[in-house]
Amino acid sequence: MEKLPDIDIILIEDNHFDAELTLMALQNKGLAGKVKVFPDGVEALDFLFETGIFPLKDGEGPHYRPRVIFLDLQLPKISGLEVLTRLKQDRRTCLIPVVMLTSSQEESDIFQSYQLGANSYLVKPVDYDEFSRLVGDLGRYWLQSNKTVQ
Repeated sequence: MEKLPDIDIILIEDNHFDAELTLMALQNKGLAGKVKVFPDGVEALDFLFETGIFPLKDGEGPHYRPRVIFLDLQLPKISGLEVLTRLKQDRRTCLIPVVMLTSSQEESDIFQSYQLGANSYLVKPVDYDEFSRLVGDLGRYWLQSNKTVQ
């Protein structure tokens, strides 16, 4: 069987500009080496569960277990809340930390995200320096400080 790449962070973000800013902020902290970006929730779920365009190769999977998932709320095809629901309801992915990284400050979005099992909810700052600092701190926390189960 071929060696699968290590992935520390999965970023599910449909806005190309926000995805690039996130990658730049992680790169500035030396944390961008093992990031996989998906433009929608369907593709990300297919990857994580090895279905759709990412079918299981040996029947043993899923093989990918990132250390954290950064998830936007507003996504094409299915919403971030639906992605969160599917991740937290499946025994294979329920322990992966999910951080909602979104523009929405709506109390109902925050409440529902936590109710569905989000580990954190952060509103994207509009200022580049603030955004970069937030994402860098976020990456450092989840990759260097936080302890996870394997």
